[in-house]
Amino acid sequence: MKKTITVFGSSRPAEGDAEFNDAYYLGKLLAQKGFNVCTGGYQGIMNAVSKGAKENGAEVIGVTVREWGSIPSSYLTKEIKCDNLNKRLEKLVELGDAYVVLQGGTGTLLELALVWEYINKKVSPVKPIVSHSKMWKEIVKIIDIQLEKEKRVTGLVKSFDDVGEIAEYLLKELTD
Repeated sequence: MKKTITVFGSSRPAEGDAEFNDAYYLGKLLAQKGFNVCTGGYQGIMNAVSKGAKENGAEVIGVTVREWGSIPSSYLTKEIKCDNLNKRLEKLVELGDAYVVLQGGTGTLLELALVWEYINKKVSPVKPIVSHSKMWKEIVKIIDIQLEKEKRVTGLVKSFDDVGEIAEYLLKELTD
């Protein structure tokens, strides 16, 4: 069974934006390396990853929220409709064998914090978590400093500048 990478990111970037292009390329690379992808199922980065993955033969799962009434990505091969945001977050975490955090705002921060804390609290087994962008690299560094002060596990989130490095890292980490 193929491993699934859950990708978090903003719904705002449009085709032609650097963040959209990076997400598309990541989806393409993940599919080419034999992974399926899972996203929040909507537009922006979620759509870009889905497009790149579907065009390269991967299953593309979108986890959406019934009550929002938003239009899901047209590149999904499977849509899972949840009743609310909390159920959506739980499903996104459940489906991922690894997590990628791309450019985003508070929603993406919530998703990163959730998977990070689940692993910290041993609610979830240790799974690869990777982030992309200068913003996340700085946030991860700051949180790791605090975790070190608290004598908790550090280094759970790896930061990369290039989506190609992310795909290679995940292939290495998830190959049996």
